[in-house]
Amino acid sequence: MSGVRAVSAPTWREGVALLREPGFARLFAARLISAAGSAMTPIALPFAVLDDLGGTPSQVGVLIAAGSLTQVAMQLFAGAFADRGSRRRQMIGSDLLAAGAQGAIALLLLSGHATFGALLALHALCGVTFALHFPAAVGLVPLVVARNRLQAANALLSIAQATAFALGATAAGILAATAGAGFAVAIDAASFAASALLVAGIRPSEQARSQGASLLRELRDGFREFTAHTWLWTIVLQFTFMLMAWFGAWAVLGPVVAKQSLGGASSWGWIAGAQGVGLIAGGALALRVHFRRPMLAATLFCLPSAAVPLLLAGPAPVAAIAAAAFAAGFGFQVFSVLWNTALHTRVAPEALSRVSSYDVLGSIALVPVGEALAGIGAERLGTPPTLLLCCAGIVLPTLAVLMVRDVRELEATRG
Repeated sequence: MSGVRAVSAPTWREGVALLREPGFARLFAARLISAAGSAMTPIALPFAVLDDLGGTPSQVGVLIAAGSLTQVAMQLFAGAFADRGSRRRQMIGSDLLAAGAQGAIALLLLSGHATFGALLALHALCGVTFALHFPAAVGLVPLVVARNRLQAANALLSIAQATAFALGATAAGILAATAGAGFAVAIDAASFAASALLVAGIRPSEQARSQGASLLRELRDGFREFTAHTWLWTIVLQFTFMLMAWFGAWAVLGPVVAKQSLGGASSWGWIAGAQGVGLIAGGALALRVHFRRPMLAATLFCLPSAAVPLLLAGPAPVAAIAAAAFAAGFGFQVFSVLWNTALHTRVAPEALSRVSSYDVLGSIALVPVGEALAGIGAERLGTPPTLLLCCAGIVLPTLAVLMVRDVRELEATRG
């Protein structure tokens, strides 16, 4: 395993020093608050369908898939918009739109006037806001942080989001089980508004804007940059199938199993919180070490996530599933930091948001299919067999991408 040996890395003191920089400090706070809120809705919405509306697993799958589908549809254009215009302004606008959509969902749930159709439409709008937010957020980081501090910045941002996710997910489960799902969604709406306010105060360095003559030309140029890196497009292809399986298990079948066999929303909140703690631990590791072959390490860290659908299929006790969720979160966070650092250091700066959009688009392209099929599969095949298929869907593409030489041998950049 010499390819994944750690070498010298940023210290905690160097990482924390980033928080003295006003632009990064505001971005850090915005991510922290927004992540806490964003962790709540994915926990609350399935239980709103199952408990408040008396819905079925297939309805949960369709609702969750609606948000993913609109995100997929908007993703490419969102990246091009961020490279042509202001990433900061796009992030603010997407946060405000998300606050409005989530606020409307919360109001419907709290007033008792929610219908499946209304939730479906509003959650679909949320998918558009997520698509607009992500490439702008990724592209904003290098505009507030020096190049040689990007890994430390990415690790600190990951730790902040993971900490908030753990707290938010746990709180969402408790709120959904006691006060109701609407309260959890209302907090999410408020967090987006707070994030927009914080980002509005950031003064980033000058953004290198794309020079394409048209939006279509810029999309073509972005795709050319995306396909120029074999390690990049092959790992995105891996995630196309892996995330289809993961989100089918985690976002749809996890809450279904929790309601049927694990004690309901509060148990699922603790499991999701354990994943968040794993994200914190993974971010801490990524802050302290570099890997000589970062994409090899990142890919290997994806494999523990397969244990989650495997244990849900039993189902195993809550503690065992929570331990698997911790391992999954740990691996995903290490992957995230290594991946974002590779993007920031190897992709042309003027194309970064578009490449990030191709990254996200490819990674989530089949997520709506997986989420919809998971609910249908649970009703027609049974939940355990469907979860075992999800497990295989995580392991097989991950092993396959390790056969790609550029993934195994890509070396870390310096400085």
